[in-house]
Amino acid sequence: MKSKWLLLSLLALGACSTKMNTKNITVLPTPATHKDTISDTYFGTTIADPYRWLENDTAEEVINWVAEENKVTNNYLDQIDIRKDIRKRLTEIWNFAKYSAPVKEGDYYYFYKNDGLQNQSALYRCKDVFDYTKAELFLDPNKFSDDGTVSLASLEFSKDHKYVAVGLARSGSDWNELFVMDANTKTKTSDKIEWVKFSGATWFGNGFYYSRYDAPVEGKAFSNQNEYMKIYFHKLGTKQSEDELVYEDKKHPLRYFNAGLTEDQRYTFINISEGTSGNEVLVKDNSPSIKVTINGANAFQVLCKGFANNYSVVGNDGDQILVLTDLGAPKYRLVSIDPKNTDPKNWKTLIPESKDLLESVVTAGQNQLIASYLVDASTRLKHYTNKGQLLGEIELPGIGTASTSGCDADESVIAYNYISFTEPSKVRFYDLNTKQQKDWMSSATYAFKPEDFETKQVFYPSKDGTKIPMFIIYKKGLKLDGTNPTLLYGYGGFNISLTPSFSTSRVMFLERGGVYAIANLRGGGEYGEDWHKAGMLSNKQNVFDDFIAAAEFLIKEKYTSNEHLAIHGGSNGGTLIGACMNQRPELFKVAIPAVGVLDMLRYHKFTIGWGWAVEYGSSENKEQFEYLLKYSPLHNVKLDVKYPATLIMTADHDDRVVPAHSFKFAAALQANQHASESPILIRIDSKAGHGAGKPTTKLIEDATDMYGFILYHTQK
Repeated sequence: MKSKWLLLSLLALGACSTKMNTKNITVLPTPATHKDTISDTYFGTTIADPYRWLENDTAEEVINWVAEENKVTNNYLDQIDIRKDIRKRLTEIWNFAKYSAPVKEGDYYYFYKNDGLQNQSALYRCKDVFDYTKAELFLDPNKFSDDGTVSLASLEFSKDHKYVAVGLARSGSDWNELFVMDANTKTKTSDKIEWVKFSGATWFGNGFYYSRYDAPVEGKAFSNQNEYMKIYFHKLGTKQSEDELVYEDKKHPLRYFNAGLTEDQRYTFINISEGTSGNEVLVKDNSPSIKVTINGANAFQVLCKGFANNYSVVGNDGDQILVLTDLGAPKYRLVSIDPKNTDPKNWKTLIPESKDLLESVVTAGQNQLIASYLVDASTRLKHYTNKGQLLGEIELPGIGTASTSGCDADESVIAYNYISFTEPSKVRFYDLNTKQQKDWMSSATYAFKPEDFETKQVFYPSKDGTKIPMFIIYKKGLKLDGTNPTLLYGYGGFNISLTPSFSTSRVMFLERGGVYAIANLRGGGEYGEDWHKAGMLSNKQNVFDDFIAAAEFLIKEKYTSNEHLAIHGGSNGGTLIGACMNQRPELFKVAIPAVGVLDMLRYHKFTIGWGWAVEYGSSENKEQFEYLLKYSPLHNVKLDVKYPATLIMTADHDDRVVPAHSFKFAAALQANQHASESPILIRIDSKAGHGAGKPTTKLIEDATDMYGFILYHTQK
C-alpha cells in the first residue's frame, strides 16, 4: 500500500509540471494527495473521508507527505524577502529581560527570569525580594536539551518547602514526567513519575497526588485516545510501580480526575469533569479525628454535584469550604459550604454575583481574599475578607490584565503581574494591611517605544444585533484609508476570555503600519456562562457570525479592506478560521488556521478530543451531527472557490489537536486549488506541540514565517 501511494504521488507530481506564480514568487506544485474510498454513514448520511490515511502520523507514507508539503511551503516562504528584516527586528524586540511575579516558598522568593533570547525561562531564588540582583539560579530547563524543546510544565513545593516536584514536557507534548528535587541542595532524588497528563503534584505528608493514564501503545503516544485517567499517591523514595491507586472510575473511561488540597491541608478534594465545561467535586476531611487512609473506604463524599455547573475550590475558613461557582449565578459567586450539609440551599453566599464577571478568587494572608473581575474584557482586582466584606479595590495602571496567585496565610503581601497590549508585564507588590503598592523593579529597556502605540475598544453589532467588544491596536497617527494591513484574531470558545496581553511579534507588525484587532466573540468567558453558552453546541454559528461582523466593521470603518485583511486563530480559533474562510472566502486576503480542530466529525476519536464534546457536540448524536456537518471546516471545502492565501500551521508533536486535522484540511483545499491563484500551504513544525513550552528560537521562526506571509499579501 505504501509504495502504491508514493508511486501515485510521484506520477501526479510529474504531471503537474506547470508552476503557479503569485506576484513575484514561483510556487512549486503541491503533492497530489492520494484519495482513498473510505466513508462513514451517520444516521443515513454517507460522508466520504478520502484522506483518512493521513491520520496515521507515524506511517512512512504520511512522513513522506509531510516532507513534500514542507518542501513546497519552505520554497514559497524563502522567496519572501521581507522575512529577513522581520526576523532581525523580531530578535531585537524580543531581547529584553522578562520576569515572573515572585512566589514565597519558605525562606526564599522564587521567580522565573529570561535574559532576553533564552529558549526557556530559568528559575531563580533570593531571600530579599528587593535585592533580586543577588538571586541564585535554582533550575535551568535550557540545560535539559540542546535545542530548548524541553520545558517546565509544572512546579510544586512540599508543604515544608524541603522538596519540589518538577514537571517536564518534551517537544510541546501534553505528556509530562515528574522528578523531585531537594530544595536545599538542588539535587535530584530517585523519584520519577511517567505518563502524567494535565496534572502536577499535589503534596500531602510524605508524598504527593498526581493524575496519569496508562502507558500508550508504542508508536501511538501522540494520537491514540486517552481513557481511564487515575489518581495515584506517590511516597517519596519509592518506585512509581509501588504508588497507591487513590481514585479511578471503571464505568466512565472518558473523565478527568485531579486531586487538590486546601492550604492548611485540612481537606483533600477531587475534581471530576467529563470535558471542558461542568464538573463535580468530592471532598475528604483530613482532620486527625477522622481515621481514614489515603484511599480509605468511603473516604470521599460529594461536595458539589456535577456536571451541569462549574465549581472551583478556593480554600477553606475552618471547617467551611469556599467555592467559586456559576450555580444560580452565570457571572459567578463565591459561596461557603459546610461539608456536613452540602445541599445548595444551605450554601452561604460570601461574594454575590454582580454585573461583571467574577473570574477568579485566591486566598491571601490575614484571612483575606483577592477577587479578579472582568469588566469588558479588562481586569479589576478587589480585596475582601474571607467573610466576603469588601476592603477595597487594587488600583491598576489602566486597561490590561492582572493576575496573582495570592499568598500563604502567614504572609501580608501579594505580588501580581500586570500586562497591556502595548507594554510587557510589570510586577507589583500590594500590602494587604496598608493597601500600598510598590513596583518590584525599575522599568526595563525595550527596543521599541510603547508610547508609539495606542489601544481602542469598540463595540460592533453582530448578525443578530448582539454588541461584541473588540480591541484595536495600532501605531499613533494611523490613517483610516482602507489600505492598512490588518490582522483580525479570534477564539470564541471553551469559556476562555481574550484579555489584554503583550506580543513582541505584534509590535513588529504595528511598526510596519499594521492594525491588530482582537474580537471578544461569544463562546468565550468575557461576560460569564451565558456568553459562553451563546457560542457553544448548536449556537456555534454565532461565533462565526461575530467574527465575520468584526471583519465587516473593520472594512466599513476603513481600517482596512478585504484586499488587506488577514485572519488568524489557533486551536478552537483554528476551527473559527476554517469555518469563516469557507463561509466568506471573498472577505479575507489571508487566512492562518493554526493547530485547528478541523474535522468536526472525528475529533473526539483522538487523544483527549472526547473532552470537547460538551463544547462542540458529537457526530454520534443525530442532532449534533447535523449542525457539526454544517460548519465542519474539512467537510465544507468548496469547489471552484477563490480561497484567501492560506498558511495552515501545525506541529508533529501536537497531541492536543492532532496534526491530522490540518493534514486533511490542507489536502482538501489543495485538491481544489485550481480555482484560485492564491497559495494553499501547510507549515508542519518538528519537535513542537500545541504551543506550550515552545522555545524562543521556534517562536521567532513561527512569527517570521506567519507575519512574512501576511505582510507579503496584505501590504500596499
